[in-house]
Amino acid sequence: MAESSPRPTTIVIAALGGQGGGVLSSWIVDVAEHAGFLAQATSVPGVAQRTGTTIYYLELFPEEAATAAGRDPVLALMPVPGEVDIVVVSELVEAGRTVLRGLVTPERTTVITSSHREYSVVEKAVMGDGIVDASGVRAAVEEAAKACVVFDMAALAESTSSVISSVMFGALAGTGVLPFQREQYEQTITRSGIAVDRSLTGFAAGYAGAVGERDADAADEPPLMVVPVAVEAEALLARVEATFPVPARERIIDGMRRLADYQDLRYAAAYLDRLDGIRELDGGGEDGQYRLTAETARYLALWMSYEDAIRVADLKTRSARFERFRKEVGADPEQLVYVVEYLHPRVEEICDILPAPLGGFVMRRDGLRKLLDKVVSRGRHVPTAKLGGFLLLYMIAGLRRWRRWSYRHGREMALIDSWLGRITASASADYALAVEIARCQRLIKGYGDTHANGMKNFNAIMNVVDRIDHGANASDRIGALRDAALADEDGRALRDAISVIFE
Repeated sequence: MAESSPRPTTIVIAALGGQGGGVLSSWIVDVAEHAGFLAQATSVPGVAQRTGTTIYYLELFPEEAATAAGRDPVLALMPVPGEVDIVVVSELVEAGRTVLRGLVTPERTTVITSSHREYSVVEKAVMGDGIVDASGVRAAVEEAAKACVVFDMAALAESTSSVISSVMFGALAGTGVLPFQREQYEQTITRSGIAVDRSLTGFAAGYAGAVGERDADAADEPPLMVVPVAVEAEALLARVEATFPVPARERIIDGMRRLADYQDLRYAAAYLDRLDGIRELDGGGEDGQYRLTAETARYLALWMSYEDAIRVADLKTRSARFERFRKEVGADPEQLVYVVEYLHPRVEEICDILPAPLGGFVMRRDGLRKLLDKVVSRGRHVPTAKLGGFLLLYMIAGLRRWRRWSYRHGREMALIDSWLGRITASASADYALAVEIARCQRLIKGYGDTHANGMKNFNAIMNVVDRIDHGANASDRIGALRDAALADEDGRALRDAISVIFE
């Protein structure tokens, strides 16, 4: 019986824009060709705004076999489900998508994927929590593949000041699924002549990760922003420990840190003042977990740190943000990194940061508001890496000290007090209902149309709270209305759910 003809080794690379999928593809072609293989690579571009990846497809065929057969092989231009040997992916959920496409099979496919997440537009656009369950995706990939190598390649790239493509290349080498030696991979990087030292460092980290030699703690990614507790905050911390129940303390302290960073320590103290009233009413609930205090603490901190132009400008001018950009692009110390912000302010956002009397004066006059909107409501590119653009946002961020007297602040505090009043009124008669009212704040988020839609839905549910009979599964009904409000952006599901209650 004649031996079967040799078949090409098939490789799929799925990478997001800017993650070097093309570089990785060219490296694999180079190492293969220098090792005596015929190589062909094609790609299908993804789309923008993180809704898809670029798929690179490679086939490698031993040149010796082609010579023996007396003809060149016919290599395919795109992957065929069930016929892929190696899948290399730069992000975990994208690995899951390759499984859905049928590119991963338990009989032949080795999957090499980073375990980190880059959230998709679909996940971010959901009104509630639309984040995909990463653990479920990982389990599905591991079950579908013949072999699976998973670790946080993005964290390794950052810790080595490299790029994820070099880490992925090292991981590919470390698996040993291709018939090349480590030195051959490294020679390919050297031949490229671009950022050789950093790429080799990233390669070594990826290689070690694939063979299990990496220190498990070496790639732990530091938080984007750490807000230290100032010495002056010790009194506030002591107040929390002395007066608030243990199950709620962690959330309360997180809320204090958030608000001290957002405004100042006096603002964090005002946060505790508002929580005192809830704590006094909270008997712990049936499970003794003080869910009312904990949930109110969580959502009160979020509401008090509402997004306004001052907050946006503050975050965009922080040194940690610029340093993060430098790391992401792998800039050398002597290189300049230019950041351009795209802003589209509306007259409402301008009025929000004005003194309350002036902001209210403009907003109450339709003609004046529309006239100003024509002037300010247009897209602007602000180069914050240049002095003029940076100073513009820096001065807006500096308005923080006057935020308490702004038009927006007055409105938000009145709404917060009304919300807390409803929680307080319900707590003694229906503890579960009070908890659900607290959780309804999650509908209010973002700015612009997103904030307006969320506030509209929130107000609609609060109107139901004012009309509904306490007891008779009132908490379940309010929870169901909140879920309905998170189901779509136009509020149709919420309107239908409310109409059922009052039929």
